[in-house]
Amino acid sequence: MNFKGKPQTPKKTRIISFLTPSIASVVFIAVFLSQAIRTSGGLLQDCDTGYHLRAGEYILNTLSIPKHDMFSFLSPPIPWTAHEWLSEVMMAAINGIFGLTGIVIFFSILISFVYYFLFKILQSLKVNIIIATIVIILVIASSRMHWLARPHIFSMLLVLLWYFLLDAYQYDKKNILYLQIPLMLLWVNMHAGFIIGFIFNGIYLFGNVVGLIFLKNSNRSTHKKKVSFLGLITGICLIVSFINPYGYKILLFPLKLVSEKFIVDNIREFLSPNFHSLWAIPFEVFLLFTLAVFAFSKRRLNLIEILLLLLFMHMSLLSARYIPLFVIIATPIVIKQLKQVMETSNGKFSCFLKRKGVSFSEIDASGNDFIWPAMTLLIVVLLPFYGHLKHNFDADKKPVAASKFLEQEYIKGNMFNRDEFGDYIIYRNYPVYKVFIDGRIDMYGVKVFKEYYKVINFESGWEKILEKYNITWIIYDSSSPLSRYLIQNKNWRLIYSDKVASIFLKETPENHRLIQKYRTVKLFTDDPG
Repeated sequence: MNFKGKPQTPKKTRIISFLTPSIASVVFIAVFLSQAIRTSGGLLQDCDTGYHLRAGEYILNTLSIPKHDMFSFLSPPIPWTAHEWLSEVMMAAINGIFGLTGIVIFFSILISFVYYFLFKILQSLKVNIIIATIVIILVIASSRMHWLARPHIFSMLLVLLWYFLLDAYQYDKKNILYLQIPLMLLWVNMHAGFIIGFIFNGIYLFGNVVGLIFLKNSNRSTHKKKVSFLGLITGICLIVSFINPYGYKILLFPLKLVSEKFIVDNIREFLSPNFHSLWAIPFEVFLLFTLAVFAFSKRRLNLIEILLLLLFMHMSLLSARYIPLFVIIATPIVIKQLKQVMETSNGKFSCFLKRKGVSFSEIDASGNDFIWPAMTLLIVVLLPFYGHLKHNFDADKKPVAASKFLEQEYIKGNMFNRDEFGDYIIYRNYPVYKVFIDGRIDMYGVKVFKEYYKVINFESGWEKILEKYNITWIIYDSSSPLSRYLIQNKNWRLIYSDKVASIFLKETPENHRLIQKYRTVKLFTDDPG
């Protein structure tokens, strides 16, 4: 019996379509697996994760937000703006149940969702799916340098969500801008990047104000409405941002940090991109690709797009840590330009791309967005329970063995340490040991940071700084000039050395027992001679 109407898809075809992963799901899986099952380096290549975990534990144990430092021996305790406290609580809770492996898997999920959602945004712009796929690969490659298990990953996700809400309101007439209010409540307690939300709103407000003043009467009412509503939401977000342990003072924190020139100029991730390094090549390609697209496109950028591109490009060229934000923000704008280029181009290659793009879009539309990511997540989450996946800090690059030695042999007195070693010692040895400095450079301030730099660079008066803080032992890189100097100095004695870290004790009666016990220890060197 024949029935007229919509042709029925064969059951076998429907099953195959259901089991076919969409490109968005492949993006999620590829990013997730690249980080979740990478057991060397990866998201734990920075020891800052360690002090974030201990800070979160402190908050959970005391049910209070710290106002002063508790990890350093410096006295009086330094005032500390724990602006990432909510992120740290979440991290500590996950670590308490699943350990560092759970931390890595959790942040792998967050990072993967950022690029999954970004790809879905590109698809919503109706661009050729082949072009969208090539661009998202370039974006991912450009962003990888700052993928770490740290609270700034929350800001990456929140920036994208914030951007999506603004674009939906500005261009698609979707009034879901009110969602910024609960997002700001979260953001202001998770990471100092919340200030970017206000920068975004300021740019969109300015663009609409200019439109209100200079455009024709037919468009003025639209811009007037947007200025009023966006201004209202921004004002409410500003009030909401005061709901944090530090009140209105939290708004000053990001500005204070970037204004400390000595700190910004001497922390690696705040420095400009090094285009001689391999990791910067994808970012350079993205910049050149963006310029090429703008050169060929006849679509005019609006004021909002121009301001977004100029501001975040400037930030990315000034500081490498902002590269992921720039490529995320620039990508939808670049894609709109590319779409115009493709629509007006009739060359053989562009026609080929159009034909293939239509075919791939049809296949992708029938693919499944969720089943493969869900299965991948399930498998990876189960691996640690069967002993097949375990994450930890890399013992070949971090002071893992030296920290174990500190557990075995208690050393009295005040330490001087490398800043990143301090992060790991806080993670592994707190509260038995307290550090001189760690990754919270913004908290220590310019004065302490300059003193730290004076010591490690042997600047005039460096030994007086050790005396000032009554330093009786030092843990530092084995291959550093400081270690090579101390091994020649009769006032200091080496008691431990491996390829990562060496420990020196000052010649004092309190240290005599350990000095004698380990008097035969030699400074580790890679030089076989």
